Amino acid sequence: MSLAAATAAAARATTTAAESHGFLSPTGVEIAFLLVGLVTFGAAIVTVTTKQLVHAALWLVMALGGLAVEYLLLTAEFIAWVQVLIYVGSVVVLLLFGLMLTKAPIGRSPDADSGNRWVALTVAVAAAAALVWVVVDAFRTTWVDLKGPAAGSTEVTGASLFQNWVLPFEALSVLLLAALVGAIVLSRKAKADATTPADAATPAGAQSRRSEKEGTR
Repeated sequence: MSLAAATAAAARATTTAAESHGFLSPTGVEIAFLLVGLVTFGAAIVTVTTKQLVHAALWLVMALGGLAVEYLLLTAEFIAWVQVLIYVGSVVVLLLFGLMLTKAPIGRSPDADSGNRWVALTVAVAAAAALVWVVVDAFRTTWVDLKGPAAGSTEVTGASLFQNWVLPFEALSVLLLAALVGAIVLSRKAKADATTPADAATPAGAQSRRSEKEGTR
């Protein structure tokens, strides 16, 4: 089946689903989607509110896994497996290794609270409201036939990504590269600031400071 035929079939399935379903007659898949969404939302709330770093990482695994289940329920199998392999299988494992290598405390950590909880809550609520408004406004009359053919296959996802979303995709890659370079610069600066007092306390550091004072005289 060609890409145009697959797109037309998906459009017909969407129209049929919109005509046969409504908000007052949810299907079993839609109810499961809602329940998994509530569990995922609860796990995300616990992730950002707990003061135990290891527990936060484990709750993050549950939140990301819930998102993968949501993708599966939306017949986006490829996106679901990408979610599991990249985020659950790589990002969370990297986070746990970072906690182990930095010897993070296992119990409650008082430093986990920055003191800007209300500001963070305000920003989070505003961002969530903006995201919900944009999604609802863009897909107000769009329905997906969950019993029809998969709408998130590799072919459909790749065609949509590299035809309609190639510019945001490349902009996101540049943003991630800038974040990586910024993290490297900040880590080197912090390391230099941490080694300066130690060098000053050594005899060699004292001798160099004495030499600088004699040179200024």
